[in-house]
Amino acid sequence: MAGKSILVTGAGGYLGRQLVAALAARLAAGDISTVVAADVRETPQSQRLEGVIYLTHDIRDAGLDAVLRCRGVDTVVHLASIVTPGKKSDRAFEYSVDVDGTRKVLDACVAAGVHHIIISSSGAAYGYHADNPAWLNESHPVRGNEEFAYSWHKRLVEEILAGYRKRHPELAQTIFRIGTILGDSVNNQITALFEKPRLLGIRGSDSPFVFIWDQDVVGAILLAISSGRAGIYNLAGDGALSIHALGKRLGKPVLALPAWLIAAALAVLKKLGLTQYGPEQVNFLRYRPVLDNRRLKEELGYIPAKTSEQVFDYWLQAKANKG
Repeated sequence: MAGKSILVTGAGGYLGRQLVAALAARLAAGDISTVVAADVRETPQSQRLEGVIYLTHDIRDAGLDAVLRCRGVDTVVHLASIVTPGKKSDRAFEYSVDVDGTRKVLDACVAAGVHHIIISSSGAAYGYHADNPAWLNESHPVRGNEEFAYSWHKRLVEEILAGYRKRHPELAQTIFRIGTILGDSVNNQITALFEKPRLLGIRGSDSPFVFIWDQDVVGAILLAISSGRAGIYNLAGDGALSIHALGKRLGKPVLALPAWLIAAALAVLKKLGLTQYGPEQVNFLRYRPVLDNRRLKEELGYIPAKTSEQVFDYWLQAKANKG
């Protein structure tokens, strides 16, 4: 990692802040030369870390290539994406950030002669399908469902990345297909499911979850930066937890309903404007991608510190400690 100049997009997000903090520590130790933290929102002075260069930049805008050249950036960590859409968000906006924004970041990297880009993809890129294998590995195709914006956009981004690998082999790519991230203060649509008085399940489906500790995500990215190793890696802890196992840990009942009944109820509620989710959410609950992490461990050489079970228990304890 010595001498590397690194730019992080989405640096103000949940994961971005933790990665920048880890990089700032490496910067202070003299292990890297430059850290540029780029985000669409300006970082308040009170939150800025010593030595880090803060840049307010929308990845959809021009000009990133000039920044990369000026700072001598050789490694870009691209985290900027719409994970949990706001109430005023729409599909066109999410596409413009996730897909068009990523394409512009790649173009800027190529134009500026960046050597390595690290991308946060998702297990959602595989899609939510009845014929998904019990464990998905990196050789399985990405089939993100069009009805789920996040899943579909991750698929499109990976297709764009495949094209760049052919046209621009000089830009090494490390792609992490990340499982459900949990940590001390995660708050997203997945953790919202666990906050309900009872867990909603699909009758006849285990609806398994794979989890990854946020610090393991940071650790894997740091290893990718220091090693420069390209490749595609599922990033998840060992093992998986079924919806029933999660209910037992939470001390909450699991309400397992027929798929048709949940779909019908969601259709009515969405029409009435009482929920943003439609019948397609049944597949989201029913056919969750379960990630095989062997390539992560054997080829990249990163061993997650926590299993899926340990990550969930850690999150649960952190939640309890906050009262």
